[in-house]
Amino acid sequence: MNKVHYPKDVLRSTVYGGIVGVLVGSLGALFQLCIHWILAGQQAAFTALQDNLFLLCLFSMFFSSVFLILSLVIVRHMVPEASGSGVQEIEGALEGVRELRWWRVLPAKFIGGVMSLSSGLVLGREGPTIQMGGAIGQLVKSVFRLNNDYAHVLIAAGAGAGLATAFNAPLAGILFVIEEMRRQFKYSFQSLQTVIVACVVADILLEALLQTGGYNIRQMMDIDMTAYNAPPLSSLWLFVVFGAIFGALGVLFNKYLVHSLNFFAKRSGFDFWKWIILIGTATGLLIVFLPHVVGGGYKVMPDALHGEIALSALIALFILRFVTTLVSYGTGVPGGIFAPMLALGTIFGMFFGIVAHALFPDLITNPQVFAVAGMSALFTATVSAPLTGIVLVVEMTMNYALILPLIVTCFSATIAAIFMGGSPIYTTLLSRTLVLAKRKRFYLSFKKDKKRKNRSL
Repeated sequence: MNKVHYPKDVLRSTVYGGIVGVLVGSLGALFQLCIHWILAGQQAAFTALQDNLFLLCLFSMFFSSVFLILSLVIVRHMVPEASGSGVQEIEGALEGVRELRWWRVLPAKFIGGVMSLSSGLVLGREGPTIQMGGAIGQLVKSVFRLNNDYAHVLIAAGAGAGLATAFNAPLAGILFVIEEMRRQFKYSFQSLQTVIVACVVADILLEALLQTGGYNIRQMMDIDMTAYNAPPLSSLWLFVVFGAIFGALGVLFNKYLVHSLNFFAKRSGFDFWKWIILIGTATGLLIVFLPHVVGGGYKVMPDALHGEIALSALIALFILRFVTTLVSYGTGVPGGIFAPMLALGTIFGMFFGIVAHALFPDLITNPQVFAVAGMSALFTATVSAPLTGIVLVVEMTMNYALILPLIVTCFSATIAAIFMGGSPIYTTLLSRTLVLAKRKRFYLSFKKDKKRKNRSL
């Protein structure tokens, strides 16, 4: 696909990108609606049981535990490659080191993702939609019997469209492919055109389908926020300090996320499932008593931004959600970390902004600007994709005037993370996946050889 032959090749890229966009947008809309319907049913049950605290807690614990267990059964015993966010699996497929079996991944990721995200765990919907989008790209390649070059481009286009549908952010979806998958993505005019078409079509179809169903996409997916004025240039040094702090937090987040995965990976049988039941019941109780601590973060972000959470509670909430994010992802259920990271950035950013406003009232008039910058800062420090982080937050919050402080914050976070020895989380997760797969192949080969020897004896 490196040669461009007008107009035939351009038309072909547009058509295939459009097909991927239509499928990803449709599946993304259905995915989000299923979660919305389940959570609406859960809320109706909570309302019916609100006068009986014991039954309310019992129902919530049962609900979260059952959904968590069912999701894990799917990915742990049936389709292990559908666990986690799936971004590393897409990058592995683009590198040619992981097989993307769309006929397994699509149903497992959809059903498992709906269950895990409905259980109340601290996870985001973008991980499942990105992996399902990549799988749809592979599906289109198989249906039309295209060559491997097309498969590579369509997988990347589907992944970008998946991010676009998760956040209603088509430009962020395009940049995600260009920036995060820069090592794997094969650049050409046609490949980039395919990605752009897929992301735009997916987002248009998502919005059209949700509006046709009577849903307000802005209320469902965007963050309710005021458009803030840009802070004075004399305050930018505060954003440098702020970004450096997030650089350190990003390195810690990546380190302990891998530790959490390893902790659960070492457990099996009853030892594993007792932890899962404990997490499910604890999540159910937190939904009743401390709802801000669990969930993807779409409810806690507006509350933090509107000053509905006290200063002392912000830092406690940040620590609690930091831990629950690590534990939730460590279980291995389908789910992403983008949305939880945005929530963490908002909470700590609001805390920092209030303190900065108290110390420098002439420089900082709106503490919320740090909350917006914090969303992109933790994402950048963790994923090492500053452009994607900046554009994603701007598209979600409509705060275009804050691009300069966001750039300064993300640049500072990136430099700090590099100097502290941090590496992109999905590069780390892909390396870990490849090591585990190699060990599994060695173990299976060893068992096979042992059986042969026993038979010969």
